[in-house]
Amino acid sequence: MSVSVKAVRQCTLSSATTSRTTPTPTPTKHITFRCCTLTQPLKRSIENQPMKNLERLLDPIDYNSNTFRFTPRPVRLGKRWKEYQGIQNWDGLLDPLDDNLRDEILRYGEFVEAAYKSFDFEPSSPTYATCRFPKNTLLDRSGLPQTGYRLTKHLRATSGINLPRWMDKAPTWVSTQSSWIGYVAVCQDKEEIARLGRRDVVIAFRGTATCLEWLENLRATLTHLPGDDGSGAMVESGFLSLYTSGTTMLPSLQDMVREEINRLLQIYGDEPLSLTITGHSLGAALATLAAYDIKTNFKRAPMVTVISFGGPRVGNRSFRQHLEKQGTKVLRIVNSDDLITKVPGFVIDEDDDVSNKGDVQMAGLPGWIQKRVEDTQWAYAEIGRELRLSSRDSPYLNSINVATCHELKTYLHLVNGFVSSTCPFRASARKVLSNHSKEKVQI
Repeated sequence: MSVSVKAVRQCTLSSATTSRTTPTPTPTKHITFRCCTLTQPLKRSIENQPMKNLERLLDPIDYNSNTFRFTPRPVRLGKRWKEYQGIQNWDGLLDPLDDNLRDEILRYGEFVEAAYKSFDFEPSSPTYATCRFPKNTLLDRSGLPQTGYRLTKHLRATSGINLPRWMDKAPTWVSTQSSWIGYVAVCQDKEEIARLGRRDVVIAFRGTATCLEWLENLRATLTHLPGDDGSGAMVESGFLSLYTSGTTMLPSLQDMVREEINRLLQIYGDEPLSLTITGHSLGAALATLAAYDIKTNFKRAPMVTVISFGGPRVGNRSFRQHLEKQGTKVLRIVNSDDLITKVPGFVIDEDDDVSNKGDVQMAGLPGWIQKRVEDTQWAYAEIGRELRLSSRDSPYLNSINVATCHELKTYLHLVNGFVSSTCPFRASARKVLSNHSKEKVQI
């Protein structure tokens, strides 16, 4: 069902802000790609459909999309780069949203978008669940030319779910256990390194795409981290399974990340270096786990920053405290209308950055009750700083539903348009969704 959204007053920027140049997105060619995430509920009507179509209910969902290029302004971050990477937890940069930080968020969002575009979503393809492009052309062929970054590693995630024997007779796409999940890229261009103020390493993760990934998402109870010293740090079972599971033939995602980070630290560890891990949906959860793992296992780890889009909850309060003690910086981009950011479990912390409307909150209860609840496998905590947006603030989105509110392109549109909590949208954002508002996503 579509919900109509009335247009809101467009915001104009103050003279201090409008003196800066606003990035002009350059549209790329019209493409068709396939996307399926945990967050896209399967609401297709199955009435009067041939039986052969019913087996495709868990297939990726087809839709047409005009993809827009958010070209960042050539602003030299210089010595302030740590500030934009969250060294001060983005204090004073989120409300109103700093223009330079906006550009950085959009830039990292494009790396995630490239991961989606590079994935083979076609179940009938012999290369299903693999990367469509080699390392040396992936960014160019996925719409990101001249970034100054070079891919150094393909990453795969493996499900730890043990399938019953009868699954051998199921279509291959149903039982695909290991799939391409993202990549590592290193900034190599001298001019871009000078602009950024350091050499940057990006790890980008896509969201859920395969059936087993979807099933892992449903394993929503908390579990202790491997090697936990009794601190009580726990994370979502399915996310941890995808990060740590491997086979006799394929290493785990954890091993791949560790191996590549170790190699890169040996090469670039003596120069100014940052590690930015970014992802959408499931990819946002994996980005948080990867950041924790890197800071835990590498004493010489550089500054590690997570920029996540539409991520579900990942761990409990002890896990969050571990991240904070490590110095890992997490910036969560959240759409208030996105259901996935409100699951799994419930939140019991009184000191969370934002009390999310519509979430199950346990704050205010007697301490002994909170302690009992916290000991369960469903008590999560919000992690990091939050940039809270809303689809309802955009005058260019003519419908709001679970799927469109969670799409990465919706997040990029909202980031591009957001000004502040008192002036949520700028008129110039119209260019970004000139065609998006006309699109219909059929699920």
